[in-house]
Amino acid sequence: MGQVIIGMDPHKRSATIEIINDREKVLAQGRFGTDRDGYQTMLKLGRQHKDRIWAVEGCNGIGRHIAQRLVADGETVVDVPAKLSARARVFDTGQGRKTDPVDAHSVAVAALRSKGLRQVTVDDTTVALRLLVDRRDGLGHARTDLLNRIHKLLLELLPGGAKKFLSAPQARALLNTIRPRDLVGRTRRRLASELITELVQVDKKIKAADKELTELVETTGSSLQDLNGTGPSGAARLIGDVADISRFATRGHFASWNGTAPLDASSGDQQRHRLSRAGNRRINRALHIMAVVQLRHDTEGRAYYRRKLAAGKTPMEAMRTQAPAVRHRLQANDQRRQESRDGPGRTRGGDSSIQRGRPDPHDRHFGTVTSRTRRTPA
Repeated sequence: MGQVIIGMDPHKRSATIEIINDREKVLAQGRFGTDRDGYQTMLKLGRQHKDRIWAVEGCNGIGRHIAQRLVADGETVVDVPAKLSARARVFDTGQGRKTDPVDAHSVAVAALRSKGLRQVTVDDTTVALRLLVDRRDGLGHARTDLLNRIHKLLLELLPGGAKKFLSAPQARALLNTIRPRDLVGRTRRRLASELITELVQVDKKIKAADKELTELVETTGSSLQDLNGTGPSGAARLIGDVADISRFATRGHFASWNGTAPLDASSGDQQRHRLSRAGNRRINRALHIMAVVQLRHDTEGRAYYRRKLAAGKTPMEAMRTQAPAVRHRLQANDQRRQESRDGPGRTRGGDSSIQRGRPDPHDRHFGTVTSRTRRTPA
């Protein structure tokens, strides 16, 4: 008997599967719950076939929970992208209507006909890094929200309000100088005091999260922090979201995924590009921060930026070309892990040394984003 494909359309509380052979003949199908009993019944039905592969749609999204359970039980699971299954569904049915059985059939057919699908593995350190950096970003957003509310209340209690960059001790000191006598003023002061107490707690959580991120990044042996402008949070974001750098065949694929590749908007003889809003915006933000910090210091990144300007790139286009350095570091770290060398090391290279100098005013201000390409003077 040949190999069978078990296509799955996952949901939070249910999963629809369809089992087909190598000739696309339907052997079995059904809908099961994702609780303990439903999962065991589905697993028992799939294990009736010896040479089997589970094809799950969206293993990085809604299908992650069921895919990880299958991998933990020793099953072989491949990730089927949603676009690939949608294309198979349109080719098979001739229209875009979808139901759970139709989706499961499309996933199975797409996995049978496609080669090179990513095999799902057990969650590792990269998943923990992504969870921690998401938590760190959430704490940062909560702190900003608390500060905005404190500023609003202090502006109504204190003439002129407080300064822009305000810490919890400074806000508490300002609040101690205010003694309102009316009911509204006392209520505002009490609310401001409660918000300052919450701000102190958030600051403690941020400090603990930064410490945990730093320790976990160091255990990975990554050399991303050698790049000027990349700290523990930025390195954790890059490692956690990118995960396996080998899934990007070229640096163009990596640039398209993180949104640093400009879109061609040429018309006639005029060659121009426009900023891409697609891709992973969190990775795009980390790369932008790294580029800005490098341009403010005398580093290899600034020299690279000026070479791109001399080649005719606009300032924003020259900044977006900083991504290959990150890809090179991730590839070196991945290769070092595969070779299993003695302990975590550092990637050797000329850009690992940081030379700090006086900032150049021309490198601080990049101007507005333009779609026109700068012409090199004759």
